[in-house]
Order: sequence, then C-alpha cells, then structure tokens
Amino acid sequence: MATSIDARSTSAAAALPRRKRRGLTRFMRNRAAVFGAFLVALIVVMALFAPWLTHYDPVQASFMTVRQAPSAAHWFGTDELGRDVLSRLLYGARASLLAGVVSVGIAVVLGVPLGLIAGYFGRFVDGVISRVADALLSIPFLILAIALSAFLGPSLTNAMAAIGISAMPRFIRLTRGQAISVKAEEYVEGARAIGLDHARIILRYILPNVLPPIIVQASLTVASAIIAEASLSFLGLGQLPPAPSWGSMLNTAKDFVSQAPWMSIFPGIAIFLAVLGFNLLGDGLRDALDPRES
Repeated sequence: MATSIDARSTSAAAALPRRKRRGLTRFMRNRAAVFGAFLVALIVVMALFAPWLTHYDPVQASFMTVRQAPSAAHWFGTDELGRDVLSRLLYGARASLLAGVVSVGIAVVLGVPLGLIAGYFGRFVDGVISRVADALLSIPFLILAIALSAFLGPSLTNAMAAIGISAMPRFIRLTRGQAISVKAEEYVEGARAIGLDHARIILRYILPNVLPPIIVQASLTVASAIIAEASLSFLGLGQLPPAPSWGSMLNTAKDFVSQAPWMSIFPGIAIFLAVLGFNLLGDGLRDALDPRES
C-alpha cells in the first residue's frame, strides 16, 4: 500500500511540470487575463517606483496652485490644497495594494487552516467552524468591514485587519468544500490506512490539491479588498489624511465636482483599473488552473 501511494505521488510530481506548462499556455492565450496581468503589473510599478515617477511631494500643500486644471506642470491637475493629483495617485496605490495583499493574506492564514480542519475532521469540529463562518457570511462583506473598522479605530492597519477578518469566511467555506472532496480520494484513504498521522495527510495530500481554487479566490478577493479599503478611507475609517489614499481623495473631491472634476475622475479611474485588473487576472488563473483542462 505504501509503495502504491509513493508511486502515485511520484507520478503526480512528474506530471506537475506538464500541467504548469499547459496552464501557462492557456493563460497566455487568454487575452483578457494577459490584459489583467498587465494592469496589475502597472499598479505595482506605480506603487513601487512612485518616488521616481514624480518629483512632487504628495502631502506638501501649495496655495499658489490650488485646484489647477491638468497641464504640462501637473498632468492630472491639483487638489484643494494645491497638491499634485498624479503624485497622490501614485503614492495612494501603495495603500490600496498593501490593503489588498495584506488583508487577503490575513484571510488566507486564518481561513484556510480552519477550512482544512473542518473539512478533514468533520462532525462536531466541522459544525462549530461552519456555523461561525455562516454567521459571518450572513453579514454583507462591506458592512462587516465597516463595523469592525469602526470598532478597532480609524487607521490603515485596522482597516486591513477588518477587511481580512471579513473575507476569512469565504476561504473557510471554499477550503472546507475542497477538503471534503479530496479526503474521499483513494490515495488519502490509503495514506490513512498505513497509519500516517492527520497533520501529514493534511499537509502532504490535501493542502496541495486545494491550493489552485484558493489562489484564484485570493486574486479575486484582492479586488474586493481594494474596493473595501477605498470605501473605508472614503468614510474616514482607513488611511488617515494627509497620507494619500484613493478613497480619501474621492471623499475630498465630492465637494469640488463642479469646480474641479479631475479631482474625482482620476482616483475613480485608478480604482476601476485596479479592480478590473485583479478580476481579469483571477478569471484567467481560474481557467489556467482548472484540472479538467489538463
């Protein structure tokens, strides 16, 4: 039995490079996915190289250039305090990406182990974890994030924690369902029959097989997290002024829509492109990682 299980593991390991190549080929043939990856890469470059892409200080006010329209000096215009809008967009990308990646990381770190435990052990443990996840899922994602952020206090760190906890039930439910499906496979039954401990079975045989849908869900959840961070900042519960954030920029711009429309147009476009990029990337990863296409 042990030899049979090891042989299957070796065969699966040998087939892994082929699946990776096929998945990469499918991804590259998906123009929407490639465009999404390009948008995500563009946002990442904006965030990482913001100091080299603009020479304006994003928090330095200049009352000589208040609400100036887009020009050669200020490509995206200036805001109500004379700050360069493009500069604030570039630095604001850091807050959005940080919130998206860190909050999803929190959701994955908390949700995946709980989902694995619930799906593998079942019974009472599954019932407790599933009921807690269902209770959290009964509250709309953004409403729960706002409530938690208001309870923790306004700051980017607290906003990331609130978004991560709000997204956690999605990963619990997804991982649980995948674990229930995988644990019924013959190789898992064989591993259990030869006396492998639960931790080794979960880490070696179940977790690797539930990772693809988790990766897809994570990429899609980043888009939701970016919207949530912008919403919290808009409400004054996220990144605090004068630090730049796309949501807080929209909050300020709402009072100057008629006099300075560029103050709201460009942050709105930035949020739209970031969310579109991660959604297209997630759809592309879902198709590329689909085992039925292997």
